[in-house]
Amino acid sequence: MQKKIYTTKDILVLGLMLFALFLGAGNMIFPPLLGQAAGENALIAVFGFLITGVGLPLLGVMAIAYTGGDLQTLANRVNPLFGIFFTIIMYLAIGPFFGIPRTGTVAYEIGATPFLPSSINQGMALFVFTVVYFAITFYLSMNPTKLVDRIGKLLTPILLAVIGILVVKSIVSPMGSVGTPIEEYAESPFFKGFLEGYLTMDTIAALVFGIVVISAIKDKGVSDKKIITSLCLKAGFIAAFGLTLVYGGLSYLGATSIEAIGTVKNGGQILSGSSTYLFGSIGTVILATAITFACLTTSVGLVSAASSFFHKIIPSVSYKVFVGIFCGFSLLVSNVGLTQLIAFSLPVLIMIYPLAIVLILLSFYRWKNESLVYSFSLIFTGLISFVDGLAIAGIDIVFLQKAYSILPLYSEGVGWIIPAIIGALLGMIVGSLLTKTANENLA
Repeated sequence: MQKKIYTTKDILVLGLMLFALFLGAGNMIFPPLLGQAAGENALIAVFGFLITGVGLPLLGVMAIAYTGGDLQTLANRVNPLFGIFFTIIMYLAIGPFFGIPRTGTVAYEIGATPFLPSSINQGMALFVFTVVYFAITFYLSMNPTKLVDRIGKLLTPILLAVIGILVVKSIVSPMGSVGTPIEEYAESPFFKGFLEGYLTMDTIAALVFGIVVISAIKDKGVSDKKIITSLCLKAGFIAAFGLTLVYGGLSYLGATSIEAIGTVKNGGQILSGSSTYLFGSIGTVILATAITFACLTTSVGLVSAASSFFHKIIPSVSYKVFVGIFCGFSLLVSNVGLTQLIAFSLPVLIMIYPLAIVLILLSFYRWKNESLVYSFSLIFTGLISFVDGLAIAGIDIVFLQKAYSILPLYSEGVGWIIPAIIGALLGMIVGSLLTKTANENLA
């Protein structure tokens, strides 16, 4: 019988580590914007947001623990070609395409913009800032482990304290009344919040970084898969509780901000504007400093993870070369600006997020002929989500959209759910028939 190594304190530490992994500085810009847009419907919208922004990421970590490997091991259940292809897409999404550039634009939006004169050329200022920012990222990514660990342990409590003080102040001294919901938040606040949770990219990040949590558990001498999964679940509840408080508080901040700072384009502007309104210039400085360093830590972590993965699959290209490539590419992408980057990333996330969700949910059961179950379910899901993503990008395939419109929940943006279930059932049926035929041939 395996010795009980993990104490209650150890589980708490593990939960806080998981919490810190998901609480990227970039994630904090979405709840305030959701709150401002949802207004009186913010509570319903936040509930939808928490499913995709908190619940599914935690399931993702447990899925990696349950399968006993990493993202590629999980994706290989479909087939090895899909495994490598899907893993590459996930790393590119949270890496140089969206995740890494977003850290730079959030750092600029909150850490620099409030202190710049209105007459300055914003495009040039963003370029200069991101050149310095990614030069520092490049330097730190050469040997990231100890520095990121130390900064992360120091910055997470500071960042939490800053956000906590900001939210409490907004509750004690409200900036204004809760606004009126706009656009989709007036008609389908739950599903709009559900889709906004995609923007955190945490479900994808969970599939990539789940191995970090599992490695921390194994370092304590735990090797039993059931115990590892159980510890991930307990740590997950701790992380979920913390994230729920943070996201709920920031949503309230956004919902009451319109009278004080007006309607703005992104959550970074809401955070910086609210901190200035509630605490003056000192509040802006403290928030800017904490979030800028937190963004930098996240950037180094993502660059290091992506570089390590691609060096693993392409050993002829060194880790350092990949660091340079990803920093340079992220520098270019970040200069489209935060609002534009979010708008650009949404269609891609609408396409790939449902695939990640289905892969996670199917992983908790071992299926006969599971490759068929995964394949049919993912194909049916992808047929819907790909068209949805194109529609968000402004590319309408009218005849398919009309055909898909008969699907339940299609108008709410989650029409892929029923096809995913049908695909899984079809995979089971086909698999059973093939097994039966094979057995008959052997008889």
